[in-house]
Amino acid sequence: MIIRSKAPLRLGLAGGGSDVSPYSDLYGGLILNATINLYAHCTIEETQNGKIEIIATDIGQAAIFESLPVLPVDGTLNLHKGVYNRIVKDFRVPAPSCRITTYSDAPPGSGLGSSSTMVVAIVKAFVEWLNLPLGDYEIARLAYEIERKDLALSGGKQDQYAATFGGFNFMEFLKDDHVIVNPLRIKKWIVDELEASILLYYTGASRSSAEIIDEQKKNTSQGNNRAVEAMHRIKQNAINMKEALLKGDISSFARILGQGWEDKKAMASAISNPVIEEAMERAVQAGAITGKVSGAGGGGFIIFAVEPTKRLQVKRALNQLDGNIVEFQFSEGGTHGWKIFQRQAYLLYSLFCLISKVFSSFLLLLFLVFSIIRFLSLIW
Repeated sequence: MIIRSKAPLRLGLAGGGSDVSPYSDLYGGLILNATINLYAHCTIEETQNGKIEIIATDIGQAAIFESLPVLPVDGTLNLHKGVYNRIVKDFRVPAPSCRITTYSDAPPGSGLGSSSTMVVAIVKAFVEWLNLPLGDYEIARLAYEIERKDLALSGGKQDQYAATFGGFNFMEFLKDDHVIVNPLRIKKWIVDELEASILLYYTGASRSSAEIIDEQKKNTSQGNNRAVEAMHRIKQNAINMKEALLKGDISSFARILGQGWEDKKAMASAISNPVIEEAMERAVQAGAITGKVSGAGGGGFIIFAVEPTKRLQVKRALNQLDGNIVEFQFSEGGTHGWKIFQRQAYLLYSLFCLISKVFSSFLLLLFLVFSIIRFLSLIW
């Protein structure tokens, strides 16, 4: 049997960073994000060789292990191993024999939540394979704990919940890792206008968000007033942008996007750099309204707000740089998985279903015969 899953990547529109502890524990966080039609993909194939084979085709890494309850977390394929170890431990699953193959439509460090989305996709594949009793909140929470606690990777909580739920979401982050996801019902014409008004530009430079997030956490812990006040404004931006989107006010959306970027740069020193600033300058000179880096900052994707009639000239200006424009559409659904039965397995499964039906019919017939005999015996 083959199991496949996919989970959508997301654009961080407003409130980014307020989901990171200790800020979310002290003040509460608010984030507005939306998933797009770029995905993290996972395939699990059952094998009979007593091995665990992991292949990450997009980053060119692969490894084979004995089917043991715990795989070594040693810096290679840690996301995959972390999911495997936690699933086997929490659900007391006998060490399985399988091949796990993954790839993402966006590189690590892109600012689209690619690492966390990959964890969600792998978790979902195991949920489908083993029929685990996990709903959306449980999947997102498990993915968060694997990445942030088991593997001790710095970051927030929004990516796991965005990938699991999908669509436009207004998220609340409270103390003790409590999360509330509020799906937004955005009218179709607003989504169409938003897609026409956004350019997604990949700078060509990925980055590790850990250092930026660690500096942000340090600023909050030490009571850096400038950084904390900036985060308060960033959180308020999420509320304001939600209202703008629900009303279809794209001009206000663009203004809030730009304001969020200016506030974001006050959070940590490495959030912007010359590559980002040059792209921002070129785009604005060509007619873009404003721009904002998606994710923690430092590189990856930039979200540009543009007047649709000036979209082409902004694209031409950005194409002169080393990065590239990525076309996208907003997606509605979150992570999902499915099973593929190979021919032999499918025939066995079909035979089993047929036998079950025949056996059930036979039991029903026996019950009817017994009932008739009992009824007749009572009459006689």
